[in-house]
Amino acid sequence: MTVPLLPGQVVAQTARLRLYAMSDDAHADAALMLALLNDAAFIRNIADRGVRSLEQARDYLRNGALRSYAEHGFGMYAVQRKDTGALIGNCGLVRREGLDGPDLGYALLPDHCGRGYACEAALAVIADARTRLGITRLQAIVNPDNAASIGLLQKLGFEFERMVVLPHVEHALDLFHLNVPTEANA
Repeated sequence: MTVPLLPGQVVAQTARLRLYAMSDDAHADAALMLALLNDAAFIRNIADRGVRSLEQARDYLRNGALRSYAEHGFGMYAVQRKDTGALIGNCGLVRREGLDGPDLGYALLPDHCGRGYACEAALAVIADARTRLGITRLQAIVNPDNAASIGLLQKLGFEFERMVVLPHVEHALDLFHLNVPTEANA
């Protein structure tokens, strides 16, 4: 049985980061999503979700991450720096139409890219998938021209599987997979 996540619940921590379940009531979480969803790199590499206000960002959280927390016990989590408390992006798991299992996603605000935060957050999500959720296989999709994201997936141990066209996406994407290491061989 899936145990729903509660808003604000810490899902994972690393030396530098805290990952927690977002809330549609938290102004900071909605502001983070508004900033991420309107970042030029997010729009170029992921999609333009058409979210232009804090209320739309709250709706986006309600219909995305919060619904996923309730239905699957996972979703996209806020990524927060422990040293400053700054919200720097999101990272987590998504059940996406057209894929047969959970898929790893991540996005950081531009000022926080290139510092290893995405890798650190993704490793924490993968560990949580293994230990709390018992997930043994993850997928990830990426635009074929997003070299930085492809490099990160490969660094995390993901392997290219095939090109895939998903519902509501206008172009083919690279599909990667990872057989999640068990504790014994992690």
